[in-house]
Amino acid sequence: MRERQQLDESVAAIRKLERDLEDGATLIELGELEGDTASITEGEQQILAVEKEAASRQVETLLSGEADGFDTYVEVHAGAGGTESQDWANMLQRMYGRWAERRKFKVDIVEWTDGEEAGIKGATLLIKGHNAYGWLKTESGVHRLVRISPYDSNARRHTSFASVWVYPVIDDRIEIEIKESDCRIDTYRSSGAGGQHVNTTDSAVRITHNPTGIVVACQQERSQHKNRATAWNMLRARLYEAELKKREEKANAEAAAKTDIGWGHQIRSYVLQPYQLVKDLRTGTQSTDPDEVLDGDLDPFMEASLAQRVYGGGEAVEDID
Repeated sequence: MRERQQLDESVAAIRKLERDLEDGATLIELGELEGDTASITEGEQQILAVEKEAASRQVETLLSGEADGFDTYVEVHAGAGGTESQDWANMLQRMYGRWAERRKFKVDIVEWTDGEEAGIKGATLLIKGHNAYGWLKTESGVHRLVRISPYDSNARRHTSFASVWVYPVIDDRIEIEIKESDCRIDTYRSSGAGGQHVNTTDSAVRITHNPTGIVVACQQERSQHKNRATAWNMLRARLYEAELKKREEKANAEAAAKTDIGWGHQIRSYVLQPYQLVKDLRTGTQSTDPDEVLDGDLDPFMEASLAQRVYGGGEAVEDID
């Protein structure tokens, strides 16, 4: 039923584009016959609106992967650098939360580890919405920030790194076999606010999958049983995402393995001082308004990287200082 609804919406959208285009052309034609400049202007504006909507729909057609329609997990981890990187990781998780809110997606915090002085060491967000994984899947990688540090009394410029890892929430119909003997399960006390019960019992759960080294954790519920169930679902999703990645690498004959959180591995740089620029190092897409990007304006970057993944092309892009 969900697939049928999505197909119905797509067909209806295309038919509306056709009608609007025809109406705009008719307005222009009538305006030219009668010398009515207002009708001509209205028709031109309608056609421009159709062009913009068609471009948006074209991007939607790029989201045709096996798991693109699923909800998604977004993991953010601070790199080396202490408070600076932990604050940057916190900025990134807020950025993805704001992007999701702009699209009316639902955001839940699955796991959260506070930084030593500020920011976070890591966090896992669950983002629920149509094509959530499809939109976010190209955001996996290392993100670099350059700014005057608010934590440096000498006001020096600092470079910080954090990594983002995106994987889909898999459908219950997809069976992923996991041997419990291959896993190590640890329990610990949840961190952060959450009431007296959360912080006094070992309700948080961490599962390590020994064959692959994948680690997942959940502390959002007060019940260890519920956290354990969520952590198992996350592990199934990670293993499924790893298998999807293998298939994609085989089909495209390219490696896109997870890399170190440091220099030389970044996919995007965000420079706040001495000038302001965000630059994607895969597609060359840029923005001179980093504040808007950090507030969730990520669509131009996502659209460019999705198009590159589908159509190929693109040369190595030089990073910014």
